[in-house]
Amino acid sequence: MDLSPLYAISPVDGRYRKTTQQLAAYFSEAALIEFRVYVEIEYFIALCEIPLPQLQSFP
Repeated sequence: MDLSPLYAISPVDGRYRKTTQQLAAYFSEAALIEFRVYVEIEYFIALCEIPLPQLQSFP
């Protein structure tokens, strides 16, 4: 994985990349975005499973 600001954990990643590389999958900005999308999708699925009048026309 290339070192970019999206996958960096902190500003010291350049120097300590070998020790922080495995943590980037969980603590980087990209990981935050990925898990945030996952939570939003699961929340939407849960909302669709309960009878809400606003979502009745949604398939």
